[in-house]
Amino acid sequence: MLLISGTYRPQYWLIAEIKDSAKLNDLDQFLRDIWLECCGHMSGFKIAGVRYESHPEATMGWGIQDKGMTSKLANVIAPGMVFEHEYDYGSATALTITVLEHHTGQTKKEKVAVLARNHPVQYSCDECEKNTAIMICLECAYDGYGFLCDDCREDHECGEELLSPLYNSPRSGVCGYEGSVKYPD
Repeated sequence: MLLISGTYRPQYWLIAEIKDSAKLNDLDQFLRDIWLECCGHMSGFKIAGVRYESHPEATMGWGIQDKGMTSKLANVIAPGMVFEHEYDYGSATALTITVLEHHTGQTKKEKVAVLARNHPVQYSCDECEKNTAIMICLECAYDGYGFLCDDCREDHECGEELLSPLYNSPRSGVCGYEGSVKYPD
């Protein structure tokens, strides 16, 4: 069982069950499906000082010897370990993954299954400071603000073309992220 949370946005978290037969690329695909995928960016895990990359051949020119994601999770993680996942090295979303326990017995049908997750995070509008935000400005988000309610979004200085709905993901407001298709909020 894994606890997965946003490294810089820990209010986004989930607990997932993963089968012993699952590989790192299964976990990577799950994270992309539920929280991360926007434009097919590269990603990687850092586990006990070793990097496992989605495209290890891309880093070979930099003199870095990274491994691929074909290793079974059971061979590289153990209860109590904490490791990292990063998606998109340009506008990165970092996740912290804690191995809670090793479970034997009946498991879900999927290789990786959600057992619990945070409720959608509520933000106050940065403009009026009274209503609940429903949008985020993609330009302002890089500076740590840009949450807008329905009333304030039309008058936002960056224009409506830079607004994106808020999603239940630590990637909300980053790059072209448009929410999870397989795992609705």
